[in-house]
Amino acid sequence: MKISYLLNFLFFLFFVLFLMYLFEPSPSFPPPPPDSLQSNEPADTESGYRRAYFTNYTREQVIMHYKAHFGRLVVLRLNYFPEDAATLIRDQTRSYYLEELVHPMRESLFINGFVPQEDKDDIWIENRHFEQKITIRYIPTDNKIRLIIGFLTGILGYIIFNSWISDLKGIYKRWIYQ
Repeated sequence: MKISYLLNFLFFLFFVLFLMYLFEPSPSFPPPPPDSLQSNEPADTESGYRRAYFTNYTREQVIMHYKAHFGRLVVLRLNYFPEDAATLIRDQTRSYYLEELVHPMRESLFINGFVPQEDKDDIWIENRHFEQKITIRYIPTDNKIRLIIGFLTGILGYIIFNSWISDLKGIYKRWIYQ
């Protein structure tokens, strides 16, 4: 009997921490890597949530730069096939790698990198050579929607959690009385 009170208390503690995580404000669009040049191509400037830069950073340096600036919350790093850039970033986006940094149940930051593999694709802008072009797509979420979904998830989780506790009690009682 007392163990169920303890488990319920722990669930509610976790739920309050979860809501605090969801309530944390979304970070702003992260800054570009140092010494990079922002692209002024029409496809790269048509959305406020998508920006492109030319940089000499490596893939790992780009990812670590954006991970450091994406916020202090839990960040998951997901890899996608480069072909998915046409769907996730913009159609006709050239891609060598595509990764996503995610705050679970919150915002996402897609990082697409185009690293030239042939001499004809070499990147020269304003008489400067760049190793790659990165396209960043930020997908923020609304605080109110996050909290509503989080609250409903918590209620459903509580119902499932109590059902499991009840089932475990029944299994334990049958095991004891055998």
